[in-house]
Amino acid sequence: MPRRSPRSRKPAADPPKLPAKARPRATPGSRRKRAAKAAPRAAVGPRPAAKRPGASTPGAGHSRRASASPVASARARRRPARPARSTKRPARATGATRGPRATRFTPPTPERVQAILTTLDRTYPDAKCALDFTSPLQLLIATILSAQCTDVRVNKVTPALFGRWPDAVGLAGATQAELEDAVRSTGFFRMKARAIKACCTDIVTLHRGEVPRTLEQLTALRGVGRKTANVVLGNAFGIPGVVVDTHVSRVAHRLGLTRERDPVKIEFSLMPLIPEDRWTVFSHWLILHGRAICVARKPRCSTCPLAPHCPRIGVTAAA
Repeated sequence: MPRRSPRSRKPAADPPKLPAKARPRATPGSRRKRAAKAAPRAAVGPRPAAKRPGASTPGAGHSRRASASPVASARARRRPARPARSTKRPARATGATRGPRATRFTPPTPERVQAILTTLDRTYPDAKCALDFTSPLQLLIATILSAQCTDVRVNKVTPALFGRWPDAVGLAGATQAELEDAVRSTGFFRMKARAIKACCTDIVTLHRGEVPRTLEQLTALRGVGRKTANVVLGNAFGIPGVVVDTHVSRVAHRLGLTRERDPVKIEFSLMPLIPEDRWTVFSHWLILHGRAICVARKPRCSTCPLAPHCPRIGVTAAA
């Protein structure tokens, strides 16, 4: 028998083995992560790799196992397990568990309206327009200037304004720059100067320099709205009208006299409640009351004479 060389006597090597494919890393919130968190800490460890078809069983020194990332394992041990989400819908509220139904707006009773009018008349007996004027035109121009401005400031500006341009013809013929300089301290002077010039131009061309006496003709003038028209009609011509400004809107809503927010709708909702001969003075009452007691941010309800008749709608903080 021929003698074999030492190299030929060496046992044949095992066939080459391909490394097993590592298991993909678990995503947050997956079932594998929750199972690893619920298992004891000693049981958490690397998971053996799956064998490929046709591959032999690897020995102890030749196996390659896919171990989980140490960072992911630390995070899994540190984070608490998320509770399972319930797929059941919450039970619908029944009549016993449902909250109280929101109360609807109820118009004020004639007795409460009369009590409010009596109290306002007793509290503000000398209520009148706070703007100084000697003619309907002066009141019209002063009302235009009073937008976003105090009546005290307007009364300081109008004497010099009417001393330089006493009638509608003079105001219509003034230049834009001259009017802006004259009314600059009232704020929004460019818009107000443009409105005064356009309004006086319409008065001269359409009404021969005289201020009209009807609501329709006044509101047809450029720069004149329903509020300004009602101020002129009620205080210059004695024609009753409800003037709705920020004070009237706020106080009327808090008193529960109206639920409207638009000034025109507030005007039409107050007209049936108040006697027609008190429309003008009622607006003065609410304006004075809104400036003195029923202020915007923190009304002085502790000293308000209307407290027994006021539901304080919308009031969250009071003094």
